[in-house]
Amino acid sequence: MRLEDLQPEVRDAVEAAQDKQASNITVLRLSGVGAFADYFVLCSGQSGPQLHAIAGAIEERLDRQRMRLLHREGKPGAEWVLLDYGSIVIHIFGEGARRYYDLERLWRNAERLDVPPPGHPGAHPAEAEHRGESNP
Repeated sequence: MRLEDLQPEVRDAVEAAQDKQASNITVLRLSGVGAFADYFVLCSGQSGPQLHAIAGAIEERLDRQRMRLLHREGKPGAEWVLLDYGSIVIHIFGEGARRYYDLERLWRNAERLDVPPPGHPGAHPAEAEHRGESNP
């Protein structure tokens, strides 16, 4: 699975998270493993305000795509914010909560994409160009 092969809404969620400096972004394709969603997007933030900034950026980006947010979990100060769009569920974790819940392990049968940070070797050149970065 490659980032450019994902549906546009999943890519938009990843890009919005990157715009707010989310770390450890992982996409799990859940189709075919008995899940209630097609994709999980998981990412981490360093603080409560950053978690909510990441969530806000994703909500804004997907709202422009006419994606309807079905449910949102996570109050200020929470270590986990969940955005449920039906076919896509986005989990934004503090580092401790991410390690504790370890969704990658729970859904280990799902196809997995670990998204490299922008500008990192292995990042897609078109993505860096889209974000206004140059490729060395």
